[in-house]
Amino acid sequence: MLTHYPPNEPERMPPLSLAVRTGDLLFVSGAGPFDENWQIAKGDFPAQMRAVLADLDRTLARAGADRSRIVKVNVLLTREEDIPVMNRIYAEWFGSPPFPARTTAVVKALPVPDFLLEIECVAAVG
Repeated sequence: MLTHYPPNEPERMPPLSLAVRTGDLLFVSGAGPFDENWQIAKGDFPAQMRAVLADLDRTLARAGADRSRIVKVNVLLTREEDIPVMNRIYAEWFGSPPFPARTTAVVKALPVPDFLLEIECVAAVG
């Protein structure tokens, strides 16, 4: 099993790995709207969504993968009205179909109150 930790200030992170590889699968923990300096990206939902996807790109790259290898995505949103915008940005990020399998859920809150969404995924890396 191979784990990937945050590159900067891991003491600020909760007790988790950003990604864990076991066999041919890479499990990526929920990504929040962080910039490359681990600061929360401020702004509206589209800005946070793009920050989350950029964070996923960075985590996948550190683990030797990229978005083309993603097979499953779980999206957590705090507001139902953001679903149409999320779908548009999500489709742009992945490009043309086929898209990964996906679950989307609207939750009451996320662990960081400023987060409007969190996304986790599983990628095939073997």
